[in-house]
Amino acid sequence: MNQMTDNHRQALISVYDKTGVVELARRLVALKWEIISSGGTSDALANASVPVTPVEQITGAPEILNGRVKTIHPTIHGGLLADLSNPSHIKDLHDRGIVPIDLVVCNLYPFSSEPSVELIDIGGPAMVRAAAKNHQRVGVVTQSADYDTVLEELERNDVLSDATRKRLAQIAYTHTSTYDAEIANWLADAKDEQLPPTVTLTLKRQDVLRYGENPHQQGALYRIAGGSSWWDEARQLQGKAMSYLNVLDADAAWRLAHSLGSNPAAVIIKHANPCGAAIADYATTAYQRAHECDPMSAFGGIVAVNRPVTTDMAEAMTDTFIEVLVAPELKQDALALLAKKTNLRILHAPAPEATKWELRTLGDAALMKTPDTVTLDRSTWQVVTKKTPTDEQWVDLEMAWSVAAHVSSNCIVLVKDLQAVGIGAGQQNRRDAGMLAAQKAAGRATGGACASDAFFPFRDGLDAAAKAGCAAVIQPGGSIRDQEVIDAANEHNIAMVFTGERHFHH
Repeated sequence: MNQMTDNHRQALISVYDKTGVVELARRLVALKWEIISSGGTSDALANASVPVTPVEQITGAPEILNGRVKTIHPTIHGGLLADLSNPSHIKDLHDRGIVPIDLVVCNLYPFSSEPSVELIDIGGPAMVRAAAKNHQRVGVVTQSADYDTVLEELERNDVLSDATRKRLAQIAYTHTSTYDAEIANWLADAKDEQLPPTVTLTLKRQDVLRYGENPHQQGALYRIAGGSSWWDEARQLQGKAMSYLNVLDADAAWRLAHSLGSNPAAVIIKHANPCGAAIADYATTAYQRAHECDPMSAFGGIVAVNRPVTTDMAEAMTDTFIEVLVAPELKQDALALLAKKTNLRILHAPAPEATKWELRTLGDAALMKTPDTVTLDRSTWQVVTKKTPTDEQWVDLEMAWSVAAHVSSNCIVLVKDLQAVGIGAGQQNRRDAGMLAAQKAAGRATGGACASDAFFPFRDGLDAAAKAGCAAVIQPGGSIRDQEVIDAANEHNIAMVFTGERHFHH
């Protein structure tokens, strides 16, 4: 075994992600550090002609259990955990021939890439935690982004500062806690519990936002470690930095645009609520019809389209102030035209991911729920009136129902020819939501569809839909006055469909 000597500095390197590790080891060797390593990392360094001492040569114990046990040994953990100001620790090191380890470079198996028992790392987290615990003496590096910073400090000062070791320890504990959270959540999923008794979350800051909900508030976008979001791959092509509300509304717009089916669709969101939505044969037409729903509210809105932005679509956008545009692609000519709108934030984005659950904080408590999914299955719906919807009315009903699930409750959505023409959002009673939707529609809902996110408690809501000219209504049903509302629909010769499913959105 190695004997402890003055100025003997050891670095233990054991990484899954080997990005930059050979250069790191070479520069440490140039600074007179001894490199200890194990398994594949040891082989990679040796193959690159970097002087390296295998862990088993230090411990005197070969790897066992197909590599499950490599670094779990008193020689390794004694070298990491020793307090060199403690005489009894010094005696233990001398008695056992243990040399202190001054630097650990370790990152863990990518558990979330393909979760399995074999990707549950034991020795790695143990080394990282031991080094982080003893950060008053030991440096611990868990991400390749810190390699250059650590090397430059060592090359400049020969040692890492107290502040650097503390910062690295905090990152290390975040690394291990994230890893443990991924495993814990995987084990919970294995039990098929949608809302398990314990949910372990690690949130990693992805972006510092321009400001929060208001300019005097701070804001940041975080990602759930181990998960993947469309925001991971979204690229901002132009415009000012995103604010909290920009992100919130862009997410709402993007998810709604992708919920409207495979045909070209466009939506406009304002303050988390749709103020325009349309489906058409061409994306430009869809945008124009979405804008026509409520041009006043569309001012300063967030636009999402599920097709590439072409020059003619960009031209259609030039006369309106838009905060954010989200699209899967932007043609070069369109991008050049929109570049003149310097305040317009443009996001190039992949399709949004499906969500397993949704979380809302309540101070130091939280609410969690499974996501609200809209099933457009006519076989599960019930026509409760004498009149049955026509084919054209069925597709309008489906669109109105899809949009209503994304509108703050209470809501009424009026659709005609796959164009939202009136949206009443966030009202304390359903009658007012219907009146607001009808006012915005201004006669354009004649012959179209009306969607109510929850049942009509009184017939006045149905009467308002009839007054707006709607020919078909879709709602969950379930009120004690359902028959009264059905009778009203029959009086007005309106078709009405019960879905049996409510879509409150708060």
